[in-house]
Amino acid sequence: MSCYKGKYHDELIATASYIGTPGKGILAADESTGTMGKRLSSINVENVESNRQAFRELLFTTPGALQYLCGVILFEETLYQKTAAGKPFVEVLKEGGVVPGIKVDKGVVELAGTNGETTTQGLDGLGQRCAKYYEAGARFAKWRAVLKIGPTEPSPLAIMENANGLARYAIICQENGLVPIVEPEILVDGPHDINKCADVTERVLAAVYKALNDHHVLLEGTLLKPNMVTPGSEAPKVAPEVVAECTVRALQRTMPAAVPAVVFLSGGQSEEEATINLNAMNKLKTKKPWTLTFSFGRALQASTLKAWLGKPENVHKAQAAFLTRCKANSEATLGTYQGSGKLSEGAAESLHVKDYKY
Repeated sequence: MSCYKGKYHDELIATASYIGTPGKGILAADESTGTMGKRLSSINVENVESNRQAFRELLFTTPGALQYLCGVILFEETLYQKTAAGKPFVEVLKEGGVVPGIKVDKGVVELAGTNGETTTQGLDGLGQRCAKYYEAGARFAKWRAVLKIGPTEPSPLAIMENANGLARYAIICQENGLVPIVEPEILVDGPHDINKCADVTERVLAAVYKALNDHHVLLEGTLLKPNMVTPGSEAPKVAPEVVAECTVRALQRTMPAAVPAVVFLSGGQSEEEATINLNAMNKLKTKKPWTLTFSFGRALQASTLKAWLGKPENVHKAQAAFLTRCKANSEATLGTYQGSGKLSEGAAESLHVKDYKY
């Protein structure tokens, strides 16, 4: 058989299928120092390590929250941080049954010869970094490729380059014991309708799985982190049922049943919108050979950040907001979310940032 058969074969499959447990999802807490700075400045909090550590400790130690999570993606700084009491974050997560993960890409750069399209950097030295992260306790990784929809975008060149980059990253991770989350994000920016997004999503995913196969990636030991299929940010919204139908159809047409789970990104949707759309997908009566769950960053943290405001006396209030979102998204993975009645501050606000970069 021409798929990866290295020493981590069984562990990769076990980790990926555990992360695909229905009722659980991933917290993406892998914002770079610069991105975390933007988050903190929105609540007038200084971007220093102690504040970044305090916010992440607030998330990871929220009573009852870890039961709704199977993984947390960390930034390199956070992988080595500890709680105020001196306990490594990695230990806190593991004791809560949560797998620590790590962001391994180095951000996007412009792809020469295109109209402002990008490719992701970070393949140099990736093997050594992965080995180091595995030793520190990480068991999965994330790499974000970014594509955009325009009059002629994404170009065949951008699709091919990003698909190959994701495949090279994936096999290097697997050789070092990390389950790769494959993330080809198609930005929501633009006036296009949902059919255009569906068409592009299908073309991109087809190219990604062709590349993963060409590079002999063990599909059972991977996860997919795609955008939901939605209209562009400047187009009228559609019902959650339409988003669900278009998204699941795009996956059915392109994504092998061998992959255990889809962990959707929220892509700038409001917290509530992301949850409702995920719930609609899980209620859909159709063939779904993979678990449909979440890997949300902004859509799990926005109302939590607003409740916290960097003040120790607000920690319990902020943790209550975080617990609410974790529970809501857990229910959405089972198709049982009923809506949260009164929304906490920020839960209904759009989190869209044009041309979003980490």
